[in-house]
Amino acid sequence: MRSARLLAILIGLAAAIGPSNFVQQAVAQDSAEIPPLPRPRPDRGDAPAAQTVTGPAESTATEAIAAISSVPQPVTLTARITADGSTIPEGLVWRIFEGAPGEDGEMALVAKADNGSAELELPPGDYVVHVAYGQAQLSEPLLVVPGSNTLDVILDAGALRLNSAVTGDVPISPALLKFDIFTTGGGTDRALIADDLPPNEIITLNAGTYEIVSRFGAINAMVRADLRVEPGQLTDATLYHHAAEISLKLVSEEAGEAIADVEWTVKTADGATIFSERGAFPSTVLAEGEYLVLAKLGDQVYNRQIQVQPGSPREVEVLTTAY
Repeated sequence: MRSARLLAILIGLAAAIGPSNFVQQAVAQDSAEIPPLPRPRPDRGDAPAAQTVTGPAESTATEAIAAISSVPQPVTLTARITADGSTIPEGLVWRIFEGAPGEDGEMALVAKADNGSAELELPPGDYVVHVAYGQAQLSEPLLVVPGSNTLDVILDAGALRLNSAVTGDVPISPALLKFDIFTTGGGTDRALIADDLPPNEIITLNAGTYEIVSRFGAINAMVRADLRVEPGQLTDATLYHHAAEISLKLVSEEAGEAIADVEWTVKTADGATIFSERGAFPSTVLAEGEYLVLAKLGDQVYNRQIQVQPGSPREVEVLTTAY
């Protein structure tokens, strides 16, 4: 009785909601009770390739390292004459070059300082430091790293002071003296260090032996000597000339007044002309030896053979009464 009544109720409910909706609800209810099936495992050949992904932390570290490597770092440069000497307070010229040459084969200049100790800032890297103190100079490599960097250069230098006189200790006017300094050696090994130096000037040089040339006047009075420069010492040197300063004048009588507007020529014993000038009373410096002096006045030419001896300045007279 109860079964017939329940069946009648279900039939009535199905009629009310429609047969299709009733079936869908029943299926949905049955599906909810079935556990989900596992996903099929993909074939090994179809697996996607592994990818490396740079995380934020690794990227930040790389950027930090790059930033540090480009930030200029403090650099202090000092120099000494000798290892046990004090630092040079002034007169230094510092030049800093890139450690590697460029495409043109030259190392680029990146910094320069003209003082004693140099305080600079350079990005980390390799450099070459060149320092000059007078004619003394030296180059040293420099590696700049993060933090404070220092370089103390030992120049191993000395000084030279030059003068000259005529044999017999006859003084020479400073206006007539010039000095040249060369490295020792012959051919291409001989290099000019300094030229046209006045007397009694102190020149700073790297320790070593140098060839000194003293020029008295501008013609042929010249003396050479090799001198040794010791580190930390001043070397005084006097070079002696076998020459003399002479003055020329054309006169009509001995000890007479100089005649103006004369063309002068001085020749060596082998006929080479070494001096020419126009005037009443020219002067020059000649090395010891024999010379021919010619004085031309208008169409007339007067001459005199002279012998130059080392000594004090002297006058040479050419008489118009002698040819």
